[in-house]
Amino acid sequence: MRGAARFGALLGLAVMTATAATAQDATLADIRQQLGTLYSDVQSLRSELSTSGALTTGAVGNTPLDRLNAIESELTRLTGKSEELEFRINRITTDGTNRIGDLEFRLCEVEPGCDIGSLGDTPSLGGVDSASSVPAPAAAVPDQPQLALGEQQDYQRAQEALASGDFRSAADLLATFSATYPGSTLTEETALMRGRALDGLGDTANAARAYLEAFSGNPEGAVAAEVLFRLGNALGGVGQAQDACVTLNEVGVRFPASPFVTEAANARVALACP
Repeated sequence: MRGAARFGALLGLAVMTATAATAQDATLADIRQQLGTLYSDVQSLRSELSTSGALTTGAVGNTPLDRLNAIESELTRLTGKSEELEFRINRITTDGTNRIGDLEFRLCEVEPGCDIGSLGDTPSLGGVDSASSVPAPAAAVPDQPQLALGEQQDYQRAQEALASGDFRSAADLLATFSATYPGSTLTEETALMRGRALDGLGDTANAARAYLEAFSGNPEGAVAAEVLFRLGNALGGVGQAQDACVTLNEVGVRFPASPFVTEAANARVALACP
């Protein structure tokens, strides 16, 4: 990091200057003047965190929703970058404070008449008192889809309807969701949920179409194994036993570590697959 390299050079210069000054019987005041310069440079370094007042305008996207999603994604990225920079600079200033405190102690040992007990705490560089007060960056979390507020609310309503067994409402809500948010990052999940809702209504044929849509959209996605298993079950339910057996067998072939492998094997037994 440019700031870190700059601070390292400044600190190295201060140490070398202090060593040379001691060799020439320089006074503690001379060295403290050098430290004052270092304090000023560190403060300048911390000012890199301050806003410049510049604002980049213009969000890409063909629809208001696309532009809103782009803005939210950029805001998340910039927030994370700002926190990372603040953490690094605070760590630098904390380490610098500790090093300068040690330097002052050593200088006082060789300076006639200097009372080590009167030194007190070294003033913190940049206002950071100790390593314990340096804010840690936000804990990393698994990647999650970035959703607009309305999109998140609509998705949650559909989830709640499905969980409560209100399959009709869930199917309608999920169909509306797909029409309203065609480019959603939850396309495969909503298709899977719609298939489950249709299964609950006894509409097995349309459930199979929903499962096929979900699998075709992302054959390697997080819900792909469950989708493939449910598609095989649905095909068996509409009398396409041969296709159902092939589909259920693919669950173990494609996703050997998935818990749905066992369920697919049991479904194959129930269909008397070869």
